[in-house]
Amino acid sequence: MLFVSNEPLSAKHLSDVLELEPADIAEALESLETDLDTRGLQLMKVAGGYQLCTKPEYADYCALILQPAKRKLSKAALETLAVVAYRQPCTMPEVEAVRGVAVDGVMKTLTERGLVKEAGRKQSPGRPILYSTTPEFLEYFGLNDISELPDIDMLAVEEVKALEAQKELFSQKQESDQEAE
Repeated sequence: MLFVSNEPLSAKHLSDVLELEPADIAEALESLETDLDTRGLQLMKVAGGYQLCTKPEYADYCALILQPAKRKLSKAALETLAVVAYRQPCTMPEVEAVRGVAVDGVMKTLTERGLVKEAGRKQSPGRPILYSTTPEFLEYFGLNDISELPDIDMLAVEEVKALEAQKELFSQKQESDQEAE
């Protein structure tokens, strides 16, 4: 079932379809994961279910024969998606306030691609639509649940450190150039 499915299968679904106890499914999945250690496939827990995937070290070989199933997202789409992911549920004006640009076209694209969905209405004047990410979002980024998103504060610290390192290298180069003159 895992081999032929194009989407993750939950342990409960496997248990129901195969008419086996959940403990037996858990044991079988653990055994399969161990068996795959020395092979080109791996069992991944993704979007609340299980999926057979090629190991990352073989991705280049697979890419040679497969057409990419997912189109790349634009920088604007990735930025918008990040705001929704970290602030969900959120409204379009809230996303626009963070990004500083209109996002209606990008949100439409993300909704059409199934990465973002309407998640109700905000209890405020005008009752704007709330948006959140979808299971397809989790699958696209290889996450089991939203808690696996990188810590945004740590990302900011790493970015500042990288910029400081670049500044230091630039200063050293300038000093070196001045000494050379």
